[in-house]
Amino acid sequence: MGSNEPWFEVGQDPVIVGRNPACQLVVDDAKVSAVHVEFLATEDGVRVRDLGSRNGTYVADVRIGEIILANPSTLRVGGTTVQFEPAGLEKVVVSSIPAFGPLVGQSEAMRHIFERLGKIAPTDLTLLIGGETGSGKELAAKAVHDHSKRADKPFVVVDCGSIPPTLAEATLFGHERGAFTGAIDRHISPFHEAEGGTIFLDELGELPLDVQPKLLRALAERRVKSVGGSTYKPFDVRVIAATRRDLVRQVNQGAFRSDLYFRVAQVKVELPALRSRVEDVPILVRSMLKDLGGEHTYERVSTTQLERLMRYDFPGNVRELRNAVQVAYALNDGGEIDVAAHLGALAEGGLPTESAGGTMNLAAAFAGSPFQDAKRDVLARFAKDYFTHLAEESRGNVSEMARRAGMERAHVRTYLKRHKIDVCQFR
Repeated sequence: MGSNEPWFEVGQDPVIVGRNPACQLVVDDAKVSAVHVEFLATEDGVRVRDLGSRNGTYVADVRIGEIILANPSTLRVGGTTVQFEPAGLEKVVVSSIPAFGPLVGQSEAMRHIFERLGKIAPTDLTLLIGGETGSGKELAAKAVHDHSKRADKPFVVVDCGSIPPTLAEATLFGHERGAFTGAIDRHISPFHEAEGGTIFLDELGELPLDVQPKLLRALAERRVKSVGGSTYKPFDVRVIAATRRDLVRQVNQGAFRSDLYFRVAQVKVELPALRSRVEDVPILVRSMLKDLGGEHTYERVSTTQLERLMRYDFPGNVRELRNAVQVAYALNDGGEIDVAAHLGALAEGGLPTESAGGTMNLAAAFAGSPFQDAKRDVLARFAKDYFTHLAEESRGNVSEMARRAGMERAHVRTYLKRHKIDVCQFR
């Protein structure tokens, strides 16, 4: 950009550059993608992230995926040159807010999120919550609803990831009796069920592409027409959506409409993975145990146990930690609560073995073995059986395996590689 071209400041909120009119910086260049590149200020500098653009983002003639800039640099976005000039360090006051609804945390990232959610909750702005499976997206959405002027009205959840593609329109907008084969009763749209309150569109990125323009129209016009119906009926709801996918990349891949993305993402909040904020583990365990057994229950968790927890990578995020805490508390006999012992695949259920009498006895299969050795063998056998069965059920589709397991694809692939499971044989 030349000296007469617009400049923009990069702060703690992402700045998206692209051709789409809703981008924070719109570039009229045919070589620039609808959503091309994202700029975000961090404590180390400005993070520049290409969003899967067609023609790429270049720094010093090197195509980049993601990079941190701290010095003056020249970038090429499509056929447009962008000049980066650091403005110097800026002192940012970190919020002291330790919680927002059921969400707790002491990390800087979470305190910033709590402050942000607290500011937008009283408004009617649409909110898009990103984050890995199990990071607490629905809890965040419910907390925003509970802190809004709509708190005494319904909070309706629509899981877009579980809707059969052929029924997506009828599920979202309702249908009349006899509108299609199997429609034996009338179904009211969740937009009308949530009247006056909040509708939470979970896993929005799974919504079929052909239904997306219809949802966009409904959100723009604030009315829907049921399948088989003849008239539009208005609704008054606040819309919150969530996704584990990178929707801006899906826009460039043609899997998600850019206009729908900007419609639902007036404000965007990204919940960090638990492994990136392990300093929050103690306060999370304290809060969970307090809910289960009272204020002093946390005193039964030793420092050694907390250190073990903080070395774990939590592929299932906060949900996995909560499951382990619940099991540890339920099985405890009044002594030290060992949460770490219930993490991983074993927490999902043991690997049963069948005795001669036809009964399942896991312990008998490892009688005489040291506990840690037996536990390691059980976990390995369970994981191999679990992911083999999952691959068969999902016909080798790793994305579907990740959805069913409640894990990220990268973690699923790690287990597949570790146990030498070839998904191709199931396709």
